[in-house]
Amino acid sequence: MDGPGTAGDESVSKRPTWVATDAGNHLRGRKAQNTKPEVALRKAVHGLGLRFRVHQTVAPRCTPDFVLPRWRLAVFVDGCFWHGCPEHGMKQYRGPNAELWRQKMETNRNRDRRNDATLTEAGWTVLRVWECQVRRSADEAAVLVQCAAQDAKRPPADKASSSLDAARATDLRA
Repeated sequence: MDGPGTAGDESVSKRPTWVATDAGNHLRGRKAQNTKPEVALRKAVHGLGLRFRVHQTVAPRCTPDFVLPRWRLAVFVDGCFWHGCPEHGMKQYRGPNAELWRQKMETNRNRDRRNDATLTEAGWTVLRVWECQVRRSADEAAVLVQCAAQDAKRPPADKASSSLDAARATDLRA
């Protein structure tokens, strides 16, 4: 006698089980905090003598990976896949649920832009670092955090003559 899930059961899908699950169930297992790149960058930043707070909500619905409150600097370590790294992010997914994934990635990018605007309005400097930058060299990424902190501390008149390129100080993802 054939039971459920056997060759005789025509209701069994030929797709892999991860495709057949709800998006929420699939994404539930993904780590959102304390990822390896995030922890590596925090260790390197701490090694430079900078002190920070981890996952502190600084604006409504906006929790950076870590903040340096003394400099009002919010740091996000963005995963290449989930946030659309130009070098390593998903260019165009053609597999099952392609439209669902396209919408998910677009939602992530929109949330990033909204968080950046919210934090900037609240007087914070936002620094976004790609996961691949940290994986290449956490120490170099930490130096960028240190430079951004020094720039954030300066009065607005001094920021124009900063040693760190303004575009890189506010968004390393570009």
